[in-house]
Amino acid sequence: MNASKPQGKPTGPARVCILMGSDSDLPVMRKCMEQLDKLGVAWDAVVASAHRTPDRVQRYVREKDAAGCLVFVAAAGGAAHLAGAVAAQTTRPVLGVPMAVPPFNGLDALFSTVQMPPGMPVGTLAAGEYGATNAGILAAQIVAVGDPDLAERIRDDRDAMRAKVVEKNTKMRQDLGLPSEFV
Repeated sequence: MNASKPQGKPTGPARVCILMGSDSDLPVMRKCMEQLDKLGVAWDAVVASAHRTPDRVQRYVREKDAAGCLVFVAAAGGAAHLAGAVAAQTTRPVLGVPMAVPPFNGLDALFSTVQMPPGMPVGTLAAGEYGATNAGILAAQIVAVGDPDLAERIRDDRDAMRAKVVEKNTKMRQDLGLPSEFV
């Protein structure tokens, strides 16, 4: 049963709120936003630094939590304390996306994000675009726990990904002159 595909940026109260430690994180975090748009999940985004604007982080998280945000996504590089700062302000799920910045190309941010103390969990994803993409999908999956229509859109999206793999296999086998019986 194909759920209708959303068109454009979803409207309504943000169910997913994205915090970026810097505006330089935006090109990567657009991958997260694109996934949420594709799946029809309303989102909001802000630049707020755990170190430079801690009061702004606290105010944003508390206001969005009270307004019904269900999942927070925090993207930061280097020391990458943003996800932990967000987790300290909410009991909602927090997903951390480490940003790849020199000199360690995201390894430092990955360690900072994944090593949260007991009681302050942060779901940590891969560094960079893979992590941002999966953060959007995982956030949507969390929201879908209470939204059967969204769950169906996610299943439809997965089915479309599977179909593309099969299609690419068929084309490759044809290009190589192999029999098409393995599909």
